[in-house]
Amino acid sequence: MIGYLFDQAECREQEIRSSVMTGAAFLTRIEVRHRSLGEDWVNFMNASNKSETEAREDIKGLLSPEDRLWVDETIGKITTKMAWVSEKSADKIPYKTDENGVHTDKRVGDYRVDDGLQWWTNGFWGGMLWLMFHETGDEKYAAIARKSEEWMDECFNTFHGLHHDVGFMWLPTSVANYRLTGDMDARRRGLHAANLLAGRFNPVGRFIRAWDDVGDEDTRGWAIIDCMFNIPLLYWASEETKDPRYKHIAMMHADTVIDAFIRPDGSSEHIVKFDPEVGGKLDSYRGQGYAKGSAWTRGQTWALYGFMMSYIHTKKPEYLETAKRVARYFMDHIPESGVIPVDFQQPAEPAYEDSTAAAIAACGFIELARYVEEGEKDEYMQAALKLLKVLDKEKCDYSEKQDNIVNMCSGAYFNNEQHISIIYGDYYYMEALFKLKGDDVFFW
Repeated sequence: MIGYLFDQAECREQEIRSSVMTGAAFLTRIEVRHRSLGEDWVNFMNASNKSETEAREDIKGLLSPEDRLWVDETIGKITTKMAWVSEKSADKIPYKTDENGVHTDKRVGDYRVDDGLQWWTNGFWGGMLWLMFHETGDEKYAAIARKSEEWMDECFNTFHGLHHDVGFMWLPTSVANYRLTGDMDARRRGLHAANLLAGRFNPVGRFIRAWDDVGDEDTRGWAIIDCMFNIPLLYWASEETKDPRYKHIAMMHADTVIDAFIRPDGSSEHIVKFDPEVGGKLDSYRGQGYAKGSAWTRGQTWALYGFMMSYIHTKKPEYLETAKRVARYFMDHIPESGVIPVDFQQPAEPAYEDSTAAAIAACGFIELARYVEEGEKDEYMQAALKLLKVLDKEKCDYSEKQDNIVNMCSGAYFNNEQHISIIYGDYYYMEALFKLKGDDVFFW
């Protein structure tokens, strides 16, 4: 096992206030704490903060008065629901809801080594709570969010069962906590997870290995499109420590994904097998989609929004262009109804759909609208609004009858998880709405 390369950068210790930290106060704290790391870092942060602020201001101008009113009303419904469901599920790490509409709990039950507390979705509940903390300033959300983070410390101790999904697990929890409150324990957890992810990098094949061996399956050369959401943990680690190794690994993986995953028509593979000894693509697999070579919709969104994340962190033009290629494929296949199928190439029946893909795609479209040229912005924004309004009107439940918000989510085309609630459907739906409001916080 690779030793943990814990960051040793000098940091000025200071009191971390438990009260709500404003954006300006947070940026001031960051500047002061890192001034010892050099003026270049401060200058970089000032430039980045300015560009991000300008991008967020642009979003407000892309919405009509009617759309702004709809955003505010929808966030109001989310806020009302989260006020009570956060307390009801305060001692859980939810994944989905049971037949009674009650959140399940990944902390309870008998699971295989990579499930239960190690399950890849366990960061999204904490992420929802940090979104609410940022939105409302209510400390109760931070207190409940920290529970998940502390429970997941056991994952570091167990080690076995952790795969590449440590980004999904610790970006919306520990890194979000650190970004919003400056909690140094949260920073430590985030860097710990980043080192675990960096340790999965295959330098010959220039890819991050997805999973450890499962049963008799040799997965040493397997990489999956989902990892585009995990590598932002490495970008953050480089930005936080000024150590470029993390960023180098993330960019080499992203470059490999462009070459080996993204097809000429802009669609994406889900699983690619590389030769782990000498590199090179050997094969691809169906994964969670309908067939080998088809277009699993959530996989397309991992690529679309994932490459936008890489562009935001690196400003490498190729990443923006790749995100636009995937977005074009996705937009060209959105049905008139705005309901997203599990796979764009699935047969008419059974008519499986996946609300999670709609919510994640909307997040990606909104980020594209922030960074593309003026004449391109509206197309992406209108695509996002269409998907989100369909979710709001047809797929969401804001009542007290069930703990989740978003319905009609599907884990894959071929399994028993179709048309259920899944926690990341709620998370990305909330993230998209807060993006549209214009004062969101970027956890990725």
